[in-house]
Amino acid sequence: MHNPEIIIVPVIFFVFYMIIKTLSDNRIKRILIEKGQLDENTKFLQTPAASDPLNAVKWGTVLIGIGLAFFITELFPRDISDGGLIGMISFFAGVGYLVYYYMAKNRDQGNKGL
Repeated sequence: MHNPEIIIVPVIFFVFYMIIKTLSDNRIKRILIEKGQLDENTKFLQTPAASDPLNAVKWGTVLIGIGLAFFITELFPRDISDGGLIGMISFFAGVGYLVYYYMAKNRDQGNKGL
């Protein structure tokens, strides 16, 4: 990472994109609610994006895995190359997704009995 300016431009464009997307989505929601034109096709607009509590767990486990990869790289800076870091990030992110999958699977199996 000798040139951090490469990261700045995409981040700025992404932030502008998210701001414009959020504003336009909220405008569309408001117009549909005012006109009372909510049907089954537009019900998804009313539900919050993070309605599933396991969604936070999924991203938490993935980010913990990525953080663990960086931590291990810091412990052994001379032994792990840049390619090894990318491999470790991918591996531990995958492990995080697997942990989430088994947690969601166990939760779904527990809800079937209800």
